[in-house]
Amino acid sequence: MLNHIVIMGRLTRDPELRYTQSQTPVASFTVAVDRDFGGRDGGEKQTDFIDCSAWRQTGEFVSKYFRKGSMIVVSGRLQSRKWQDRDGNNRTNWEISADNVYFGESRRRDDDNRDSYGGNYSANNYGGPGGDSGRSAPAPAPAGPFSDLGDDDGELPF
Repeated sequence: MLNHIVIMGRLTRDPELRYTQSQTPVASFTVAVDRDFGGRDGGEKQTDFIDCSAWRQTGEFVSKYFRKGSMIVVSGRLQSRKWQDRDGNNRTNWEISADNVYFGESRRRDDDNRDSYGGNYSANNYGGPGGDSGRSAPAPAPAGPFSDLGDDDGELPF
């Protein structure tokens, strides 16, 4: 059986980092995800608001580097939680339990004072950010017989 989900959207609020009784960090956040299509009449696109949770190093990573409005990519599994409200009614919540989280935009937002890094930098439950600052080195320039060609297709040798 397979339970894997990937979403990309913007945070609706700053992530909330809490700790369990055994001091395990968990971050809760909500992602606003636009649907790929408009309404039935071709009107405005609809938006889904998806609750997410990230545990351990992934939760700390989300809490440290993401803020309200940040573009985020969440990869994980869909889970349901059943509970009873104050009136004794049975309720069910669906949320994504994040295994991996990635930056959804490559540069720092103008209204955000914190650093954010692009590329493939991410955190997961098995290690999180490394010992360095998390900045990726820029990719080296391609080498080979065509490395001196510009971006103009007119210069291609074939």
